Amino acid sequence: MRDTFVLRHKYISSYSLFTIRYSLIDKRRAVSPNINWRVHIIMDINDYTPKGKIHNKHLLTLLDYQPCEIFEILKLAQNLKCLLKKGKPHPYLSGKTLAMIFTKSSTRTRVSFEQGIRQLGGTPMFLSGADIQLGRGEPISDTVRVLQRYNVDGIMIRTFAQSDVVELANCGTIPIINGLTDDFHPCQALADILTVYEYCGKLSGVKLAFFGDGNNVANSLMIAGAKTGMEVVVCSPASHAPNPEIVKKAQECGNVWVTDNPEAAIKGADAVYTDVFFSMGQEIDPQKEKELARYQVNAELMAKAKTSAVFMHCLPCHRGEEVTEEVIDSPRSVIFEQAENRLHAQKAVMTLLMG
Repeated sequence: MRDTFVLRHKYISSYSLFTIRYSLIDKRRAVSPNINWRVHIIMDINDYTPKGKIHNKHLLTLLDYQPCEIFEILKLAQNLKCLLKKGKPHPYLSGKTLAMIFTKSSTRTRVSFEQGIRQLGGTPMFLSGADIQLGRGEPISDTVRVLQRYNVDGIMIRTFAQSDVVELANCGTIPIINGLTDDFHPCQALADILTVYEYCGKLSGVKLAFFGDGNNVANSLMIAGAKTGMEVVVCSPASHAPNPEIVKKAQECGNVWVTDNPEAAIKGADAVYTDVFFSMGQEIDPQKEKELARYQVNAELMAKAKTSAVFMHCLPCHRGEEVTEEVIDSPRSVIFEQAENRLHAQKAVMTLLMG
């Protein structure tokens, strides 16, 4: 049985959070021992006052981040977005260099990071996995040690294995940013919840329903949403549901659940999200395609969400597959605002980690 009790308070110390969390769990279990009570104490982003810093040195996965650190990124992203729209220079990373390692190609990740570091006064350095020694068998630990001796100030890597990102962080002394792995896509999730915040005016209590393959995007959305007070539901066939270990970790942070029932998932949704059925590097599997077809986001499904609900997609999309043209090109679609917010969210991450 799934049940969640959420307590929100503006002024509670860390020690009090710990005490309240466990005292409530103990009392409720005494009353209903068969129910898996999860108690989450959430600060609303609108009550958060930016501090101008975070404690993390890297962005490997949002599991490492406290809610206040995610709020810090979002608040700074809004400020940087405002400065850009007004045409005001903001060279917070003047003279800094970001090395960008790509073993997976990309449009949005490459352009948003290149433009982002330039707008912050820094310099991007594009490094294709096919062109550097990393693609010829050089240990990733050697790569980071060499780059930092060339006065590179940070590394963004978009690759396959999460272990490669972790190894970079463990072996070097400069900030590492996960631009995407097979397991997580934290930069995308930050842009997504920034978009939700802009359209809903809040995050606490907002429901996001994700339909389709339980992939890296779904994983990071569960974590980001849970830590910021959102309700996140991933609707997938059991054969393509998110990694149970990641689901469990997300549920420890907040209100996250997984279902194979589109009717249950869409009810009351403020944001409806989908992604391609086959991620980069995956072979087309007719059986998987058949199983996921039921989870297509179309006009009939959108009609069952809130009338104010927005449609989201991390792009690129396959029109007519995971989403119909009618939905993705409708006034409810915020996909291009969402894509733009990659720039602002990542600029905030770079500023806080490399500044």
